[in-house]
Amino acid sequence: MARPIIAIVGRQNVGKSTLFNKIVGRRRAIVEDFPGVTRDRLYEDAQWEGTEFTVIDTGGIVFGSDDELIDQVRQHAIEGIEEADLVIHLFDGKDGLTPLDQELTETLRRFDKRVLRVVNKIDTPRAMERLYDFFGIGDALLPVSAESGLGFDDMMDECVRLLSTSARAQTPTVDAQEAGIAKIAIVGRPNAGKSTLINALIGKQRMIVDTVAGTTRDAVDCPCTYYGKRYTLIDTAGMRRKGKVIANVERFSVSRTLRGIERADVVVLLIDAVDGIVDQDKKIVNFVDRTGKGLIILLNKWDLIQDPEPVFKIYLDEFNRELGFASYAPVVTTSGLNKKRITKIFPLIDEVVSERQYRFSTGLLNRLAGQINSNLASYRGKQTRLLYMTQVGIEPPQFAIFANYPEGIKQNHVRYIENIIRDQHPFKGTPVRVFIKKRTR
Repeated sequence: MARPIIAIVGRQNVGKSTLFNKIVGRRRAIVEDFPGVTRDRLYEDAQWEGTEFTVIDTGGIVFGSDDELIDQVRQHAIEGIEEADLVIHLFDGKDGLTPLDQELTETLRRFDKRVLRVVNKIDTPRAMERLYDFFGIGDALLPVSAESGLGFDDMMDECVRLLSTSARAQTPTVDAQEAGIAKIAIVGRPNAGKSTLINALIGKQRMIVDTVAGTTRDAVDCPCTYYGKRYTLIDTAGMRRKGKVIANVERFSVSRTLRGIERADVVVLLIDAVDGIVDQDKKIVNFVDRTGKGLIILLNKWDLIQDPEPVFKIYLDEFNRELGFASYAPVVTTSGLNKKRITKIFPLIDEVVSERQYRFSTGLLNRLAGQINSNLASYRGKQTRLLYMTQVGIEPPQFAIFANYPEGIKQNHVRYIENIIRDQHPFKGTPVRVFIKKRTR
């Protein structure tokens, strides 16, 4: 069945992200005790007593502001409401009913949506008296403490009851993994153009874009379709140098960026073509390589380069020098802002996904072993030999090589073996793992 959708909305700092994390069962949204931490809306699948659904965490809604970023946050929240089958309107029990709460209540009544009014921060039975402040809105209220869990079970039972008759709950669905939908993490330093690129790829402003570095602080999943084929784009918070990660919110953003990479099939690293490659880009590539993910390097903002051909050659030379261990990664130029060459990205993603699933025949690998043996050094006066090779895994491709003296095969030999394997098949965009093992009798 298709998963119904619950959207959590409210003004700033009422505890939406804390409740979101409580529902999904882990720390998915950034939580801090100051307003405006959530900017983009987050999606996560969850379940309660066997009922599956998707939860949306939205940014705090503010009306009547001239701030463009605040206006975009409000628009994202409104889009989340439009998608939802059930809206949880969250209030802050400690603050009482505010004019902004009342304005949002009236706004929600203009939507044809089921709305569950929930008063948060009711941490003790004695705090139930705070509910009297909210009776003026004229709707049934549920008390809850997202922090301690008080009243949480009752709230979730009511959510499931309201969802059970939704139209979406009656519609068949297919799990994303079963459908073979590739997950693509878009990573890079703050303000490298990640959200602008995703907006260009999906054809609408899904991500909040601002010229201030670090506008996106949550790793956000964005469904995307290209010529009928579906993808999930993961927009991650920008990774900063460690010395710049000061506030808790920034530390958690970096942590989730790394988890976004771990969830992905292919990672697209955006490098600002104007600023060039920096140490943080190298660290990202190193992490992607260690986690065995596919990798595409995207030189973004290429429209700002005055003399592109020689500059591109300079970049390739620098990549070979600084990122030689990831020389398998294709390098592409683009401009997310002007949408130049962005259509090249999806065919390249498909190619890398396919390369990660490629399998050799054991017969071919054993012929390669014979070729490699002639170039191996001796070990303690005895000739080192590969006895046989076999492919033991994909995503990334993994090879086990059994040798008579594995101690004699050094790291430079392993790199040589990998190059021989890639001569037979390039494995474009993906690392290759080679394991040297001793033959067991």
